[in-house]
Amino acid sequence: MKRKPKSPTSRTGPGEPWDDLESEVPTSRSGASRRSAASGKSLINYTSLGILAAVFILGIGIGIAFSSTATISPENVASREFIDRSAPNPELCVQFGASAMVTDMRVYVTLNPFNVYISQPSMTPGCVLRTNNWAILEQRRLITQDQVRDCKNRMNTFGFTGTLESKPDINCIYQNSSAKNLFLNPPGAINSGPDTQNF
Repeated sequence: MKRKPKSPTSRTGPGEPWDDLESEVPTSRSGASRRSAASGKSLINYTSLGILAAVFILGIGIGIAFSSTATISPENVASREFIDRSAPNPELCVQFGASAMVTDMRVYVTLNPFNVYISQPSMTPGCVLRTNNWAILEQRRLITQDQVRDCKNRMNTFGFTGTLESKPDINCIYQNSSAKNLFLNPPGAINSGPDTQNF
């Protein structure tokens, strides 16, 4: 029976060259490599957490900067809240009606020759009351029974500019439901815009 030749990796005795190599390798190398790998992973984790925290803080700072630079002034009416705060008697107006921007201008029409001239409009904060809240104006004796009757007969409502304590300019105004909001119902759209809230 023939014996198989010994493989070069098999160890028969202490005289083999592989034993010398194993004896030269320190046993602590495997533990040190494990520790260095663990410290490398933790370093990556701390670095990524630091980057994420920096991005988060930077985002908050940019948001605050943008919000602080948005100026809300009469030259830049940017929100409905600004119009609500600027309305005469703002708490009363929001509770019993709606704040409004009132445009005053005059239109001159000449017939010979036919021309239309418009004065420069002036914008004033105002308020539109709901029809069931006219008693506020009646209690303060700012409108008469005749004015209430005439306005009610025409299914109109009252709007005013100026505070109620200092002789406001009160008008019986008509809600023009045929005026469409072209932001909601652009020309050529199939669906009509939503109905307006009747005051």
